[in-house]
Amino acid sequence: MSHNHSHTCNHSHSHSHTHVPKDFGRTFLIAASLNMLFIVAEVIYGLKANSLALLADAGHNFSDVIGLLLAWGAWWLSKRKPSARYTYGLRSTSILAALANAILLLVAVGGIAWEAVERFTAHQPIAGGTVMAVAGLGIVINGATAWMFSHGQGDLNVRGAYLHLAADALVSVGVVLAGFIISRTGWLWLDPVTSLVIVAVIIVGTWGLLRDSVNLALHAVPAGVDIEKLRDYLTAQDCIGGVHDLHVWGMSTTEIAMSVHLVTPKGHPGDKFLEELTEGLQHQFGIHHTTIQIELGNGTMECRQQPDEVV
Repeated sequence: MSHNHSHTCNHSHSHSHTHVPKDFGRTFLIAASLNMLFIVAEVIYGLKANSLALLADAGHNFSDVIGLLLAWGAWWLSKRKPSARYTYGLRSTSILAALANAILLLVAVGGIAWEAVERFTAHQPIAGGTVMAVAGLGIVINGATAWMFSHGQGDLNVRGAYLHLAADALVSVGVVLAGFIISRTGWLWLDPVTSLVIVAVIIVGTWGLLRDSVNLALHAVPAGVDIEKLRDYLTAQDCIGGVHDLHVWGMSTTEIAMSVHLVTPKGHPGDKFLEELTEGLQHQFGIHHTTIQIELGNGTMECRQQPDEVV
C-alpha cells in the first residue's frame, strides 16, 4: 500500500548539528575513582592537620563522587531500550539522579556549616603546610578530571560534571591560599571562614541544580525553550490555522519532548510537511521527540483538549 501526499505549505530551515561523544561511561569511572582516592587523602591529612577546611572539601568531593556515580548510573540506564512497561525507556533517571544529588549536597553542607560555626569559639592548631599540599593535589585532580569532560559540552549532563569539577578546582585554590595565610600569620579563624565560603559555593551551585531538577520532575517546560516563541513558530506555518493542547517537557536532562494538536483547514498537510516540521523543531528548539495530532477543524468534531485549562 502506498500513499502520495502533496501540499503547498512553505517551510524551510537550515541544518547545523553539533555532535559530542556518546560514550562517557569510562570517563565517569576514571573521574569518580580519582576523586575517591583524593577524598581518602583529604580525610587522613585533614584529621592529622586538624583542618576543617580540608574535611569540608572532602565532604564536598564525596558528594561529587556520589553525583558522578548517580550520573553514570543514569547515563547507563538511559541507554536501555523502551519496554512494554517503560515505553519511554529509563531516560528520566537522569532527572531523579540530579534531584537526589542536590538533596544530598544540601544535607552535607548543613553539617559542615554547623561544625565551622562551633570552631569560631574553639580554635585549634592547624598544620598549614599539610593543608596546602593536599589541597594542591586537589587542584591537579579536579582540574584533570574537569578537562576530561571539556569535550562534551553539547550534553548538559557532561557539561554539569565539567562545571562542577572545575569549581572544585577553584575551591581547592581557596584552601591552598587559606593554608598559606594560616602558616604565615597564625590566623586560625581563617579555617572555619574558608569552610563557610566553601559551603556558600556549594549552596549557590546546588540551588540551581535543585531548582532545575524539581522543575523537570514536575514536567515544567525546560529552561531552553520559550513556549510562546514555539507557539508562534507553529502558528506561522502556512498550513496551520490553529494550535492547542501544546505540551513541552523534559524526557531526561538532555532530551525534550512535545505534543500538540494542529488545526489544518486546507486538509492533511502530508508526511513530508510533518517530517520537515519535526526537523525544524529539533533544530530551532532542541525538541527531540514530537507527537503531532492533525485536526481539520471543519466543525464535524470538537476537540476536547482545545481549552487551555484542559490537560
